[in-house]
Amino acid sequence: MDTITLKLRGMSCASCANSIEEAISSLPGVSECNVNFGAEEATVKYNPQQATIKKIQDAVLSAGYSATFLQKQEMIIGEDDEYKAVRKAESRDLMRKVMVGGVISAILIFGSLPMMTGLELPFIPVWLHNPWLQLILTAPVQFWCGYRFYTGAWKAFKHHGATMDTLIVLGTSAAFFYSLFVTVFPDFFINQGLKPEVYYETAAVVITLIMLGKLFENRAKGQTREAIHKLIGLQARDARVIRNGREVDVPIQEVELDEIILVRPGEKIPVDGEVIEGSSTIDEAMVTGESVPVKKQPGDEVIGATINKTGIFKFKAIRVGSDTVLAQIVQLVRQAQGSKAPIQRLADQITGWFVPVVIAIAISTFVIWFNLMGNISLALITTLGVLIIACPCALGLATPTSVMVGTGKGAENGILIKSAESLEAASKIKTIVLDKTGTLTEGKPTVINFVTVGGTANQNELKLIKLAASLERNSEHPLGEAVVRYAKFQGVELTDARDFEAIVGSGIQGYIASRFVQIGTKRWLSEIGINTDLFQEQKDAWESLGQTVIWIAVDGEIEGLMGIADTLKPTSTQAVKVMHQLGLEVVMLTGDNRPTAETIADEVGIDRVFAEVRPDQKAGVIESLQSEGIRKKGKNKSSQSNVKIVAMVGDGINDAPALAQADVGMAIGTGTDVAIAASDITLVSGDLRSIITAIKLSQATINNIRQNLFFAFIYNILGIPIAAGIIFPIFGWLLNPIIAGGAMAFSSVSVVTNALRLRNFKLKNER
Repeated sequence: MDTITLKLRGMSCASCANSIEEAISSLPGVSECNVNFGAEEATVKYNPQQATIKKIQDAVLSAGYSATFLQKQEMIIGEDDEYKAVRKAESRDLMRKVMVGGVISAILIFGSLPMMTGLELPFIPVWLHNPWLQLILTAPVQFWCGYRFYTGAWKAFKHHGATMDTLIVLGTSAAFFYSLFVTVFPDFFINQGLKPEVYYETAAVVITLIMLGKLFENRAKGQTREAIHKLIGLQARDARVIRNGREVDVPIQEVELDEIILVRPGEKIPVDGEVIEGSSTIDEAMVTGESVPVKKQPGDEVIGATINKTGIFKFKAIRVGSDTVLAQIVQLVRQAQGSKAPIQRLADQITGWFVPVVIAIAISTFVIWFNLMGNISLALITTLGVLIIACPCALGLATPTSVMVGTGKGAENGILIKSAESLEAASKIKTIVLDKTGTLTEGKPTVINFVTVGGTANQNELKLIKLAASLERNSEHPLGEAVVRYAKFQGVELTDARDFEAIVGSGIQGYIASRFVQIGTKRWLSEIGINTDLFQEQKDAWESLGQTVIWIAVDGEIEGLMGIADTLKPTSTQAVKVMHQLGLEVVMLTGDNRPTAETIADEVGIDRVFAEVRPDQKAGVIESLQSEGIRKKGKNKSSQSNVKIVAMVGDGINDAPALAQADVGMAIGTGTDVAIAASDITLVSGDLRSIITAIKLSQATINNIRQNLFFAFIYNILGIPIAAGIIFPIFGWLLNPIIAGGAMAFSSVSVVTNALRLRNFKLKNER
């Protein structure tokens, strides 16, 4: 399956988004389609064997809208400026129409004050209320300012649908053309004993107010994408590349793999690479969130968009274009902002049938009031009020705007949330499962103790180190790296291994010259028949100090024992403490031996430990924790509200199955690509306090969505009956269509404004 992002044009409300979604989803080969009304983008998963980009674009076009395919490079570099230009042009057009509509509406309202108030106002010229003058003034507002509503309604009608534009056109056109009939044929009403009243000002003011609301909404929606703009703005524009022995400045999109790039103090690093000459300190705060500059020397990786502080160095480009870390972060944020949270399903279902229901209510309102009262003006005002006040936009904007701002805020804090579904799940976490090595600890273990059967005589110790390190350098495990570093520190030269094999969760084995070497856990070596009684006392002593013990066997006999320790991250203890304060259950899950695991757990304050767990067993442990929260109801039913939402935090390849099994998988950004790919949330900095930030941000975002949905629902639940005249028999009061238009215009603005409050989210560090 391929995934593409389309930039959409022509949407006016959430019903438009639903129409596009249905059009794309109906295509053969399309497995998933999410249309984000707030971002004006569609994310489509499809089978390229059955569906093509051209077919998807044609489906959008046939629905009455346009779609532009965004290349990865465009999303990272070029689209930002294009987006701003389109947004500015739209704002300018709206501003012109609002100004024209505002001036004309003010004149019409002023001229209609005697009719609206029932008072004689001598300072208002009678000719201002002349219906022919009002017709001339209203026509440009109705058909020029309101042109976008007519085109939108016509598109919906052609495709057998109805949108917000349909409601606006029906309401304002009813007022305009009724007034036109009164203007041309006033005697028709006079002969029936009716007063020939016109409602031009209603049509003009309603359109103007809705245009004003669209203007504010347009500007506010632009602010919801602020995080993307900031991320894109982080990158350098040019790179100083060494070509043919000369320094050449080129745009970063022209940098190729393996090219050599020179960076001077104070400059941004243009792309990801590996230092090959020189050294410096790098400010990586904009990517990792770490405020302390990091020392870099030959062999170390550097990240694009970070800032070179002190030295001059050269590096080789290893990731360019859409493959850089920053580009991947931008892509993840875009992906998250284009996704839908489960909480949005109800809103989507409602907007699907909202407009037809409103039209039915409006028709019923007209029929009922005209039959009951015989007053066409009363029936008309109530019908117009219902059509105009009903606004599905607020429902459509409630979720996506909050998700866009929330995920963007997460990216600013070094928390990359892959989807809105992950965001919602994170707000409900009850249990946090932490891996030990690389998660609670630094992930840079060091050999602390080493003992051999033969002692130090005849360089027995160095010979065993050579065998062990020569085998371990073929392993990706952090403990193996510790053994290799120890050997290099001792000045031992390593040799090649033959028939190397890694036994997942147990150890490694292979031949060094003619010697068969096996390194791993006591459990594994015992299972294959090797006697491990020799160093039991040393093993127990070292494990009590929090060291991980590995056994070294040569030709089927135990020859040595190593004690390896990994220091805790400075923030691990504080992070676990805050998690407990939040009422979360904290669990350690590790493949390390139990004594070592329990020592580390005691140090950070974790009560529940699963130790000596193989990688293939970790997912099963997560599943058992998830099932602990289920309370059986009847024979085959359970209460969903009592399901324990479990988060797994890890960094290694061995954590990937558990990350995938967990309700929320959180990968440490300093870990492996496999772990990051299997996770729902990536913690770029590796600081465990980011877990707390992620949880609190997700809770704040979901609460914000609930507020938006509440306001949107309440607005329509209360507004439509009032507009229909439900309180008229009691208080004799009708909702003026002009007031209805103002309320409708600002309902969506209020939702977007509420979502923007998330930009002020700040984490208070509990201690």
